[in-house]
Amino acid sequence: MDDGDGYTVGAVARIAKVTVRTLHHYDGIGLLSPRGRTPAGHRRYDGADLGRLQRILFYRELGFPLEGIAAVLDDDSVSPSEHLRRQHRLLTDRIEHLRKLAAAVEHAMEAEKMGIRLTPEEKFELFGENYREEWESEAEQRWGDTAAWAESQRRTGGYDKADWERIKAEADALNARLVEAFTAGEPAGGGRATDLAEAHRQHIRDNFYDCTYEIHRGIAGMYLADPRFTEVYEALAPGLARWLHDAMIANADLRGGGPA
Repeated sequence: MDDGDGYTVGAVARIAKVTVRTLHHYDGIGLLSPRGRTPAGHRRYDGADLGRLQRILFYRELGFPLEGIAAVLDDDSVSPSEHLRRQHRLLTDRIEHLRKLAAAVEHAMEAEKMGIRLTPEEKFELFGENYREEWESEAEQRWGDTAAWAESQRRTGGYDKADWERIKAEADALNARLVEAFTAGEPAGGGRATDLAEAHRQHIRDNFYDCTYEIHRGIAGMYLADPRFTEVYEALAPGLARWLHDAMIANADLRGGGPA
């Protein structure tokens, strides 16, 4: 796409997966003005221009305003390598934030199913800013006529904030073990994975209701069928939702007497 005189605006748009209009806007505000022009006045971008565009898109992805990006990139005291180190730090911080957010969403969805007994302020404190109280009414509509729901209501009705903090800490620790096993390449049907799936089932049994292997199979299915659950585990590690689903099914087959 480089014809020897540089890249056309259309070629750059295709390479960077942005619109031509976006590139025109960046040029208009002085954020990315290509170094070259054809005799007819058409924009021509060189390698340095593409490097600047890449840095612009990095900062845009991280939520920087265009004015702020211009100030950062035009700071002559910052080298290209320092920009990369800065972007790495920012991305690492964003990943950690998303990991915590994913854990908060998961706990909120557990609260949705179990019907917790906390004040609204405590729910937001424990389960994160994305907690929605309407999830509880949805959970009651879906499971309100089941024995598991009745048992969870009875048991969690006596829980206080300290109980929920303990349950949250246990769930966080279990999620960390799941991510560790998955990222280590453990097969979903292997012993380590099925042991973790069993720990997942026992966590529910210990804190909420008698989670039979049949019920656990149903929860596994929900981790793929309900995008909210899927997104929680995918945010922890891409592919984790499917892996945990398969491990839960394998564990039910192993310990619960074969396929349902």
